[in-house]
Amino acid sequence: MSVRALIGLGANLGQARDTIERALEGLRNTPGIESLVVAPLYGSDPIDAQGPPFVNTVALIQTTLAPLTLLDALQALEYAYGRERSVRNAPRTLDLDLLWYDGVTMETPRLTLPHPRMHERAFVLKPLGDLVPELRLKQGSIMVLLERCGDQKLWPL
Repeated sequence: MSVRALIGLGANLGQARDTIERALEGLRNTPGIESLVVAPLYGSDPIDAQGPPFVNTVALIQTTLAPLTLLDALQALEYAYGRERSVRNAPRTLDLDLLWYDGVTMETPRLTLPHPRMHERAFVLKPLGDLVPELRLKQGSIMVLLERCGDQKLWPL
C-alpha cells in the first residue's frame, strides 16, 4: 500500500542548488518511492547557526516504504553527498528530513513524526504551503504558522 510523505531538503555547502537537484533525482530513483512532486526552491538564512544561506524545498512523495525504512534511504542519500553529523545545526552538504508521513505520529530515538520543529521554520512552511496548503498540523494551519515565522528571511530562487 502506498502512502503520502513529505520530505524537507536543504543544503548550504558546496553547490547547494545542484546538490538539491541531484538529491531529488536520487529520491525519484529510490525503490519504494513511486512518485515525487517538488515545491519551488527558496533561499533562507541559517537559524541558530552560522554559515552561508541555505537552498530549501519540500517534496511530496507516494511511497511503499515504512517510516524508518524511508529514513534509512534518506540518510543513505545524505551520506552519499558527504553529510557529516558533527554538531547540531552545522552547515551541511545535504539535509533530508522526513517531515510528515501519512498523518502518523511516532517518537523513537531515531525519528519523531511529525517533525518536531517544522511548524517553527519558514523554509519548511512556505514550500509546504505551495504543495499541500490544506495540510493542518496540530499547531495550526500552514498559513497561520507561516505568519508566525515572519521574522525569518526567505526568498524565492
